[in-house]
Amino acid sequence: MTEAHLNPALKAVSDAVLAVAANLSVDEVLQKLVDASRELAGARYAALGIPDGSGGFRRFLVAGMSDELIASMGPLPRTHGMLAAMLHQAEPYRTDDIHDDPRFRGWWPRQHPDMRSFLGVPIAGADGTIIGAFYLTEKQDAEVFDAEDQELIELLAAHASIAITNARLYEQSRELSILSERNRLALELHDVVSQKLFSVMLTAEAAATQIDDDPIAARAQLGRLRDLSKEALDELRSLILGLRPPELERDGLAVTLRKEVEMVARTHGTDVELQVDPGVTSDGGERELALLRIAHEALHNAVRLAHAEHVVVRLTGDDGRTVIEVSDDGIGFDPHAADVRSRHLGLTSMEERTRELQGHLKIRSAPGQGTTVRVELAHDA
Repeated sequence: MTEAHLNPALKAVSDAVLAVAANLSVDEVLQKLVDASRELAGARYAALGIPDGSGGFRRFLVAGMSDELIASMGPLPRTHGMLAAMLHQAEPYRTDDIHDDPRFRGWWPRQHPDMRSFLGVPIAGADGTIIGAFYLTEKQDAEVFDAEDQELIELLAAHASIAITNARLYEQSRELSILSERNRLALELHDVVSQKLFSVMLTAEAAATQIDDDPIAARAQLGRLRDLSKEALDELRSLILGLRPPELERDGLAVTLRKEVEMVARTHGTDVELQVDPGVTSDGGERELALLRIAHEALHNAVRLAHAEHVVVRLTGDDGRTVIEVSDDGIGFDPHAADVRSRHLGLTSMEERTRELQGHLKIRSAPGQGTTVRVELAHDA
């Protein structure tokens, strides 16, 4: 490898390491890596795929394609054909025409640009397990990728393995910190709020026994009941404010929502799919916190109450609006029924959050037909 080619390769590796050191999210680290691979190999298109172990990709990032083109191709590809080949072999693969390879089959949307020259390089972990792969196509200024291109991407892949592993470990440590904080808040709920509510109950019972024999004493108890209720509400609000995800302001709504989706899917064993519009912007403000909490409520209702087998969470944004939609194939319900309102306090909570921010909430559901919760907030409302 010549010095002229080695310098940009080392810079790309350095940028990836610095991305992890800067506490960037996994997606940000992966995007830097895939951008670097495209530049180093002189490819028109590049992709980096991380398998999920279930025939799909946990993450699949691309470079060289517009957001509109990516959106037009639909859901992420599955790990089949040439995409799968790089995840099941330890050696890189080059060809001047990918169409000639018998493994070139399966996922190929009609909107997908045609591709011929190809370079695939697996990314192996410290134990030799393949944890991802670089996919590069359409060599620019040449007919095919050459041995030097392959060597550059192999160098990048070796350090990508370290970067990906470190980024994952960092995210896991943050998840553990969040769980620890939630456990602390749960204890406070038990120690503070539950005691306050127990006092509310005793005071209400005292007022009930005195209301006929001693109205004055009963009235005093009702005043005490009002004060205790207000104190309990204040305590609860204070604790709820403490549940603000610390990564929301740092990583943005899309990344924080993805972590929520992944955690719910792992915990409940439910198939949860997240679709994010590439055009979504984020400021980590109160509107996004409200959207996150509404999505959290809708998602947990879907897996705990509706017994859904498949849930789709969509995050889109355009024309100064941000929209979150949660759809499930669960048992459904009549959202207008009074008894449903009394049992599903989350519906009222979602409506109040949306109303406070002058947004729009729509709940579509019917028994046996699943549920869709859609909330829309304007950025400048």
